[in-house]
Amino acid sequence: MTTQARTQPPDAAALRQALSQVLDRLQSQPSRTWSIIITFYGDALLPRGGSVWLGTLNSFFKGLDIADGVVRTAMSRLAADGWLERNKVGRNSFYRLGAKGRETFFEAANRIYNPKVADWDGHFTVLMPAPGPDRDVLRKALEQAGYGAPLPGTWIAPSGWAIPEVARDEPRLLAQGSEADMRALAERAWPLAVLADHYRHFIADFSPLLAALDQGLHPSDLGAITARVLMIYEYRRIVLRDPGLPAAILPEDWPGAAARQLCAALYRHLAVASERWLDQNGVDEDGPLRPPRISMADRFV
Repeated sequence: MTTQARTQPPDAAALRQALSQVLDRLQSQPSRTWSIIITFYGDALLPRGGSVWLGTLNSFFKGLDIADGVVRTAMSRLAADGWLERNKVGRNSFYRLGAKGRETFFEAANRIYNPKVADWDGHFTVLMPAPGPDRDVLRKALEQAGYGAPLPGTWIAPSGWAIPEVARDEPRLLAQGSEADMRALAERAWPLAVLADHYRHFIADFSPLLAALDQGLHPSDLGAITARVLMIYEYRRIVLRDPGLPAAILPEDWPGAAARQLCAALYRHLAVASERWLDQNGVDEDGPLRPPRISMADRFV
């Protein structure tokens, strides 16, 4: 009886049980709908042309128990803010990512799917900008470039990292020390303990789903696409705050690599069924969504 039960495809309730921690947290944060929409576009729709019918979005969000009215409100707000562009055809509304949304996701894509970590030569570049009227502009540029601040007015990054244009004339020097000193300096400059905690929560939330899939769980196509997008949504929120430091200066128990391995394994499990849902349900102005321009196997390699 036990063996027979394992071979039967579980129903939607089994998938919900595996995702219960994440779904419960999501449902307590309705203001996050707009961010999930952007994730859905970037992960699933951009490879297929980038435009989709509002009805397709409503069908997708049913898998997350988010009502049509909440989706419509979020879409209107994103369009008003320049993230999306609306195209009305008869009574149907179609949306595609605007320039703001495309630029944001293209910048994020490599960080999410195929990050590159610079070699570590044992040195930090240290910048000490002089006070001036452009200090806030400089600070934002350095933060966006991933620089950390171990002390007020002092910024550091591994020596191979690019220096933002606005900071290229600022005083700089190279710092080196023992491995222990470099790790301690990194922990002062970046919120590594907070990031590690987020990664551990991600692993705890999604490991039950991977275990279920490894044991033969076959979610519905809708379950697969919602699980995939929700996973990327959660992972994206963490990895885009991660400066991507070389392993040599990260804490020895750093969970970022394990989180990425988990994300990659789940993506491979969910790719076929989630793409099938898009094939059967995705509609743009010209009809069914076109096939993806990229192979899902090229992500997380």
